[in-house]
Amino acid sequence: MSVFSEPDPSAKPLVLLGAELRKHRKRADISIERLAEVIQFSASLVGFIERGQRTPSRNFMQRYDDALEAGGELVRLWEHLTRAASPRWFRGWLDVEQEAHTLHTWEPLVVPGLLQTEEYARAVIRGEPGIAEEQVEKAVAARMERREIFARAAPPLFRAVLDEGVLHRPIGGREVMRRQLERLTEAVESPRIKIQIIPLALGVTTGILGGFVIAQLPGNMDTVYIQSAMHGHVSNRPEDVEAIHSRYDTLRAEAQPQHASIALIREAEKLWT
Repeated sequence: MSVFSEPDPSAKPLVLLGAELRKHRKRADISIERLAEVIQFSASLVGFIERGQRTPSRNFMQRYDDALEAGGELVRLWEHLTRAASPRWFRGWLDVEQEAHTLHTWEPLVVPGLLQTEEYARAVIRGEPGIAEEQVEKAVAARMERREIFARAAPPLFRAVLDEGVLHRPIGGREVMRRQLERLTEAVESPRIKIQIIPLALGVTTGILGGFVIAQLPGNMDTVYIQSAMHGHVSNRPEDVEAIHSRYDTLRAEAQPQHASIALIREAEKLWT
């Protein structure tokens, strides 16, 4: 029976997913401890995910699916729940993001989605007026799923320029901010990820009205994602791409080199400790 045959639309997505995982595991008559040993994740993490208390990664889902010989059904359910949480206008960008070999981003207000921790993402998403808690959880799961592009055999190059104010804006509280900045310093350990900070003292005004991302795709024109107060705009029109490139080049010229940027991040992290 397909896992798509019994969805409860009122259930939180992580709870629904966890219930399906637990159902398949019990059907296979495998204990949590034995399954954890097979998939090489801790039994406590398996328990958290089956209870809908943690967001699983693609790697976890693939191993869980393989161990239970589910034929990809559990992975497909995970993909369905996370992708469906994204607004329709954003789904086209998800395809672009998956195909890109290089992503350049500018963020004046928040940490880029691909570098956000789960707690930070939840705090950001909850700022949407009128959003229900189940929608929050779906959106968080979708954002965490996007991060899996860095786990690919050939992950994209990711170049982020951030305003220094991002490091000091109190989103989610002190502990959430500390963990988020810690995540940034961990991220740059990858040779595929670079982060540069523009100091507040420079008074740079280019791009302060909104963030954007430039995706470079093999054999295709660059595509840009431009943020707005209501929703983003995805475009590969030459005039849009050229305008965004011009802004990005200006911002990057003002940004600190990575070693100095990391020092700024670590200084800010101490303030949240």
